[in-house]
Amino acid sequence: MQLRDDFAWQPTQEMMDRAQLTRFLEFCSCDSFVDLYQRSITDVAWFTEQLLQFLDLQFDSPYTQVVDLTNGIQFPRWCVGGKLNITKNCLDRWADQEATAHAPAVIWEGEEGTVLTLSYSELLNEVERCAAGLRACGLKKGDAVGLHLPMGVETVIAMLAINRIGGIAVPLFSGYGATAIASRLQDVGAKALFTCDAFPRRGKAVAAKIVADQAINECPGILRVFVVQRLRTTVPMKSGRDLYFDQLLNTGDKQIRQGFAEITDAEDPLIAIYTSGTTGKPKGILHTHCGFPVKAAQDMCLGTDVGQGDRISWVTDIGWMMGPWLIYGALILGATVVLYDGAPDFPAADRLWEFSARHKLTTLGISPTLIRALATQGDELPAKHDLPTLRILASTGEAWNPEPWWWLFEKVGKKQIPIINYSGGTEISGGILMSNPLLPIKPCGFAAPCPGIAADVVDENGNSVRNAVGELVIRAPWIGMARGFWQDNERYLNTYWSRFENIWVHGDWALVDDDNQWFILGRSDDTLKIAGKRVGPAEIESILVNHPAVVEAAAIGIPDERKGSAMVVFCVLRETTKTTDELAGELKHLIAAQMGKPLQPERVIFLPALPKTRNGKVMRRVIRAAYLNENAGDLTALDNPAAVEAIRNLTS
Repeated sequence: MQLRDDFAWQPTQEMMDRAQLTRFLEFCSCDSFVDLYQRSITDVAWFTEQLLQFLDLQFDSPYTQVVDLTNGIQFPRWCVGGKLNITKNCLDRWADQEATAHAPAVIWEGEEGTVLTLSYSELLNEVERCAAGLRACGLKKGDAVGLHLPMGVETVIAMLAINRIGGIAVPLFSGYGATAIASRLQDVGAKALFTCDAFPRRGKAVAAKIVADQAINECPGILRVFVVQRLRTTVPMKSGRDLYFDQLLNTGDKQIRQGFAEITDAEDPLIAIYTSGTTGKPKGILHTHCGFPVKAAQDMCLGTDVGQGDRISWVTDIGWMMGPWLIYGALILGATVVLYDGAPDFPAADRLWEFSARHKLTTLGISPTLIRALATQGDELPAKHDLPTLRILASTGEAWNPEPWWWLFEKVGKKQIPIINYSGGTEISGGILMSNPLLPIKPCGFAAPCPGIAADVVDENGNSVRNAVGELVIRAPWIGMARGFWQDNERYLNTYWSRFENIWVHGDWALVDDDNQWFILGRSDDTLKIAGKRVGPAEIESILVNHPAVVEAAAIGIPDERKGSAMVVFCVLRETTKTTDELAGELKHLIAAQMGKPLQPERVIFLPALPKTRNGKVMRRVIRAAYLNENAGDLTALDNPAAVEAIRNLTS
């Protein structure tokens, strides 16, 4: 990967003048982004208070202290003494104003073409009905409730209703199997579950309720199951336990005054989002009312330039942090959440661009994996759809390769729309690094850390480095940081805080160049060390995907008696390309020519697909474990188990 390319995009004066970030600089009396950023990391309390005031967050009772570090940097308390139920900031304040009550809060489109819109007033009413129904079913403050749903209007209603009664939402990938669902519900002690009868993917029905029932058989603590009739198919309903979503709302109608927002402390639990661990059980990342939603709104506003009246969509699932991030962030800002429930290239490869044009999106969020797939369908597809309202393209999920980045920038953005690269994680509540509308952007890079995030790149001794690859770390607390793992703070401390004293180690390799542009080079536990040289897999993979025959690639290191470690690469080819020894040799020589002969792979393996998580991340640790016939750890987030078996069969 060529890290020192010239800048691909420069902000225009028009974009800078209208940017939400410009408004925030003026609000904070800062002369420049650099001025803001430096003050935000040296005086975290000042920055956080400025942010809370700029977002106009309304507390039921004011906080007495922005942050309390009595329990150490690892366990700060935010908005101390404040009472805050975040749903009131997402809904009530917009529904109570005549100017915004009838503005669209949610627009939803299904794979089959159905479109549904709810205004802020309508969404508040549905959330109140659902909250009242939950209370009538015996659910209360502190109860955990699972969300096993595709991205639909009911998903938004259910998540906010859970929060409105003071409950803890537990989002689950809609395509999870029974084991993955059961393990998470058991861990959090969930009392209820939202699911649906079935949902469409590529024209076929995915039987969600049947899978949910299999999971619930292992979860005796689940007392109620609420079923959204997405496709209105016949499903088994257990008497006394199961209730259709419409019946739940009707139950709430009878007690609508019970739909009020529970008074919650700012630091009361809001959501537990599970991520996969390298070993052992999944990690339940715990967030609060004044944590995750505030950071989501900050990044969405200052990074992707979303404000009141804008329309933002992200190709995501409720089980990936970007699903809740999208909902909380957009509603706090008074924007419109635009949801798509279906395959983004079905029934035609231009579905995403058609969807973006029809709903007049101002911000579209994607993953590099999706763009790699769409780019193979032809350059002419984005050009078929006029996108005059689109101002921001945003990206997260994994590191970019240059070729698909340029495709998105040139073919979709016409070299005029910035790609706001975004990287962080569930534990961050959003981004560590993020481009923004005021700073120039290099291909595949990040213009800066997010305001309030004291990011750094360090060597093995914890010393700052520049123009060298090192560990990405954070040196100060921020309001969105995880409040630990669910009932497992020791594991939380070991995961992020055990390497260096009072420094968060994120687990990514990163580099800052001479122009202060940041680059993510992959997970540090994926790093290859070949012939004594450390190299990120993304650098090798970028070379491979630049070859016209290769769509996707993954590089791993394996033990080697002679060299200590050897490289093996796995490639997915275009459908029209044949797998041959000659092509494998060509790819080996391509890497050797660009990276040096010591880094030539020992083996090139062709696969029909790479193992990925449901949000599109390539699971290199799983590839390595499968290739070496080792324990791959937690696989519940895996989207395509057959890809793992294909690798195991190589050595069986």
